Amino acid sequence: MIGFKIGTIERRVDQRMVEHFKALPVANVSDCMSRMSGFGPRIRPMHRKGVLAGSAVTVRTRPGDNLMIHKALDIALPGDVLVVDAGGDVTNSLMGELMLSHAIQRGLAGVVLDGAIRDLAWIREHDFPVFAAGVTHRGPYKDGPGEINVPISIDGTVVHPGDLVIGDDDGALAIAFDEVETVYSAALKKHEAETRQLVAIEKGENNRAWVNEALRTHGVL
Repeated sequence: MIGFKIGTIERRVDQRMVEHFKALPVANVSDCMSRMSGFGPRIRPMHRKGVLAGSAVTVRTRPGDNLMIHKALDIALPGDVLVVDAGGDVTNSLMGELMLSHAIQRGLAGVVLDGAIRDLAWIREHDFPVFAAGVTHRGPYKDGPGEINVPISIDGTVVHPGDLVIGDDDGALAIAFDEVETVYSAALKKHEAETRQLVAIEKGENNRAWVNEALRTHGVL
């Protein structure tokens, strides 16, 4: 039936690479993706603490309905991240304590939801990564339609099944499967450079000449 579809994931990011990304700030990764990728400022971490990293299981659902999210929870593998395109609508919550407890029991790595959650107090007491666009007490419908493991879009970022999804206190983003190695190499170098810069700042040895050089290009100095 049109509007109801369950696809498959042909490839997932290697777990070794997933672990590598857990050690990198999302901001460094974002900078190395030309600052053009991300799920936008509406998608915020709701959990107590902890980073997110894993392969995407994607869901597209109509606003306010979580039938296909339930099915996705049942077929996702340990280490997967559930990424839900619910159109950004926050009228109805699509996940709460019961569904997230099920996700934890199944070993998922976390959830990114372009929609609303509820049971916020419970979520804040746990380290299971939950990123969402809003919070409301109003519950969902369970009628569909919806699609699983199809390309989705959140705030202009396209996510394919099996892409790498990462997140921390600054937000979340997706990295296309074929770009994971390249992005990791660049982000690691940037992180190492910033670590050295922090050491220089603490020693009072940070080179600030670039500020005046940039101003000279604009004719200020």
